[in-house]
Amino acid sequence: MSHQKKSVMPFSPRALVRLTFCLLVFSSCKRADVPAAAPGASDAIAPKAAPASAPASAPASAPAPAVGAPVAKAKGRWLRPDGGYILAITTIEADGRAEAGYFNPNPIKVAWATVKSEGADIKVAVELRDQNYPGCIYKLTYLADKDRLVGTYFQAQMQQTYEVEFVREP
Repeated sequence: MSHQKKSVMPFSPRALVRLTFCLLVFSSCKRADVPAAAPGASDAIAPKAAPASAPASAPASAPAPAVGAPVAKAKGRWLRPDGGYILAITTIEADGRAEAGYFNPNPIKVAWATVKSEGADIKVAVELRDQNYPGCIYKLTYLADKDRLVGTYFQAQMQQTYEVEFVREP
């Protein structure tokens, strides 16, 4: 009698195929997490992030609080003349959260936007989070005498900040 050791597999080949298939299927699922805030975004400007799909406005059951007249001056469509980019501020809540759109010329996802009164100034901050715009941030101040938004644009991929200006579209 020969004593050959038999190779013992803990799983059958069919079970291994099924396990591999399940791992491949589940590993291809994508999560819709909201990425962390970009460098340079301060807590004073950025609201605590809600999921990207959640609206940045008050719940439908509660009426939206009235926005002070000075801050409301930031509402509207703003054109950046050096590139044709459009910043559209449509809603401003009493707590400073705002709904905004950004176009180049196609829509670029806006992660969050705020419009707040700081002393005599009206400050606008917008973070873009889309392909080629991974955490790009505008920090702008409204100039009432010129009816313009001026400030900086942080280009996240290049880690550079540029001086920018927006003029109101008629």
